[in-house]
Formats: sequence, structure tokens, C-alpha cells
Amino acid sequence: MKPRHLLSLAFACLASTISAAETAPTVKLTPMADRVRVEIGGKHFTDYMFGTDSSRPYCYPILAADGTPLTRDFPMKETAGEDTDHPWHRSFWFAHSMTNGVDFWNEGTGDVGRSPKDKGRTVHDALVETTSGPVGVIHAKNRLVAPDGTLIATDDRVLRFHAGPDGRFIDFEVTVHALPDKPLLFGDNKDGTLATRVAQWMTMPHKVKGQETGGNGHIVTAKGARDAAVWGTRAEWCDYNAVRNGQAYGIAIFDHPQNLRHPTWWMARDYGLFGANPFGWHDYEPEFKNEPHKGDYTIPAGGSLTLRYRLFFHLGDEKAARVAENYAAYAKAK
Repeated sequence: MKPRHLLSLAFACLASTISAAETAPTVKLTPMADRVRVEIGGKHFTDYMFGTDSSRPYCYPILAADGTPLTRDFPMKETAGEDTDHPWHRSFWFAHSMTNGVDFWNEGTGDVGRSPKDKGRTVHDALVETTSGPVGVIHAKNRLVAPDGTLIATDDRVLRFHAGPDGRFIDFEVTVHALPDKPLLFGDNKDGTLATRVAQWMTMPHKVKGQETGGNGHIVTAKGARDAAVWGTRAEWCDYNAVRNGQAYGIAIFDHPQNLRHPTWWMARDYGLFGANPFGWHDYEPEFKNEPHKGDYTIPAGGSLTLRYRLFFHLGDEKAARVAENYAAYAKAK
């Protein structure tokens, strides 16, 4: 190719990049005393909540571009018709149930007998960065603390918020640091780890205290598993979607190709719990049910573990929203 043609191509690529940046809706981050408000294109998307109302930071609400809530309101507020089980399921969060013998997932008497009795707290330490632009960036530091105040571990988490033609996105990256003088054990348990609790209308039909409830939701994975068959299976991505007022909406979670034990296991329930868990091996695969430490993972003293996920909030079902294509683009950009 002649030099002038190479120069023309370079200018064309630069112009295309600039055009894409200019057309991407602006993400505005507004730090407040107990949260960071996230707006995309002038519309509320979510708040990163780090106050003392919960045992961990979380994002709530999570809104589609048209304002439709995609995650459950409870326990942040009471909404008629919503299930009120598992009050520690706060919209979108990161936690694990067995972390050096402390349960950072459940609260109170949650899952007594299967998870540790001691319930820990993930305590917000600092906002390192809050940057607005085509991609909004929050970098926060946290401490994982046992009930007696003992420091178990620390984490750095980076949340990147952006939007495109197919929907809204949260790229979640967390690096968990073991203490300098003590290894950190993530134990094999089903309760974890990156999770959402979808809106009541998005859930699959299910029963609460013998009564039929729920929405018209469906769950599907990259491997083709559907609905109740998804729980405990492995796949690169999983999507939970349903129809409301004639319009389909969905939430997809992408497991990064470089994550521990990719493709991950899916903690997807008919009542609306939906998450990725790289540690619950023996709980999820029946052939290992008698090997309770099959999924254990230890970070050496002074070491760290990084996990990355993308959450894709979209219109349409998994086909209309091109979930597979969006995952392929995410994986390719690794």
C-alpha cells in the first residue's frame, strides 16, 4: 500500500474512533456522602451505595434506558407484590459465603448449617477515583472485617459504566488481597459470588409459602441450558430475561475468559437470584457432592486474586439483544 493510502487509512481510523467517542452517551458520576450517583445520557442508571445500611457496598437501583427497574427493590424499600426473602440480596453485589471461615454473603441466621455462623462486613474505605465521560469509572477500596473486628482481607474494585446501541453496561473488576502474613481461603460453597436479584416481574414462575407467584422470566446460557436446568451449570455467559408491558428486558452476566475456572458456574434461581460463582464446585456438580473442598481456592499470604465480569442490561431476549455477539466482543477485547 502506498504511503499516502496508509496515511488516509490512519486518518479514517482516527476519525472513526473520535466519532464513536463523540456519539457515546456521557456518563456523569456525582459523589455523595453515602453513594455515587450514575447517570447515562442525562438519565439515572444506578447508585453505587457504600453507606452503613448494609453489610457490603452494592448498586441500586438499576434502570433500563426507559427507566424500567431491572432489580428488586426489597430490602431498600417496600414494593407491593415483591418477595421479601433473603434481605441480604441487595440488587447487585459482590461477596462470598466462606472467606477464611467468615460468611460475607448471608446475614443474621442466613443459611445456618451450610455456611459459617460468623457473618462479616465489607466496609467501604475510600473512593480512589470517580471519573465521568464516555465511560464512567469508580475505583473503591474496601476492608473485609469479621464480627469481632478482625481484618480478613482487603479489596480494590473498579466499576466502569457505559452504554451502546444494544444497552447499558457495568464492567466490574475486583482484586481481593490476602493479608501480608496470612493466606486467604475461599471455601467451596454455593452462596456467592458476583450476583444480582432481578425484579419480581422478571423472575420465573415460582412458589412462596405454597402460593404461586413470580413473572414470565426465562434463563438461558451460552451452552444452551434453560430455566431450572441452568442452576449449577457452567457457561461463558448467562442471561435472565422477561416481558413487561409488551417489551422484553434482560440482564446478562459475562464471565471474563481470564477468570479463575472459566467458564464459571451459575447460581441462577427461579425466584430471581442470579450470579456467577467460581468456588461452589461440590455444591453444583453432583459427582463431587462428597468432596466439600473440591472448589476451595487459596490466595497465598501477600497475594491477590482478580475477577472480571460484564453486566449487560438490554432490551429484548438474548437473541434480539445479540448477547452472544456482545460476549464475543467482550472476550476478544481481553
